[in-house]
Amino acid sequence: MLFGVDGLSKRFGRIAALTGVNFRVLEGEVLGLIGPNGAGKSTLFECLAGVLPSDSGTVRTQGRPVGIRERPSLLFYVPDGIAPWASQTVGWALDFTVGFFGGPDSMRDEVIQQLDLSGFLKQRIGTLSKGQRKRTLLGIGLLTPQPALLIDEPFDGLDLRQARDIASALRAHAARGRTLFLSIHQIGDAARICDRFVLLSSGRVCGEGTVQELAELARARDGSRSFEDLEEVFLALT
Repeated sequence: MLFGVDGLSKRFGRIAALTGVNFRVLEGEVLGLIGPNGAGKSTLFECLAGVLPSDSGTVRTQGRPVGIRERPSLLFYVPDGIAPWASQTVGWALDFTVGFFGGPDSMRDEVIQQLDLSGFLKQRIGTLSKGQRKRTLLGIGLLTPQPALLIDEPFDGLDLRQARDIASALRAHAARGRTLFLSIHQIGDAARICDRFVLLSSGRVCGEGTVQELAELARARDGSRSFEDLEEVFLALT
């Protein structure tokens, strides 16, 4: 286990965004956080990264708590829908990421090729299309050195071919030992890339495990049928 989350909760006034969230993240896996819009996925990532303070709960690694100030050495968070350093070029952002965070400079060209960034390296980030900006954000994340990479909606804004290419790139990085934790609302995308899943609904974890493990959990609760795919399992458990 790379790290575990115990009893994480977050409220916004009377609204409980997260309630008693528990799960574990394994080294070198691609873990999918799946749930509908409003389930609390982005809030969970923001609390894990320290962008938002949680009301309660603990993140642990190697049996000890990991405080907010220690989180940057454990994980890097790539939010959805942002344009960092909008006046700078894509190439500058990649170089800055490697230099500032101490990422692997040897992988710069590989990441550019994997994410098809070469055509707009000299373009300012603030002028990019949604898909170009998403690929740039993914490139920034992949060039950081932290053991775990949290990515909010990695396929948002991408067409089918781009999504497949990105999934292949992410799997290649996971095969080298990088742990990827992906927040995905499209279950088909999650099923293609992830090893295990955390199912989140209304701020609560409804299940954790592989498709087979979750299917067994759903059948144990239902008792009357078997479940063939992740979409059926998700609907049964949430």
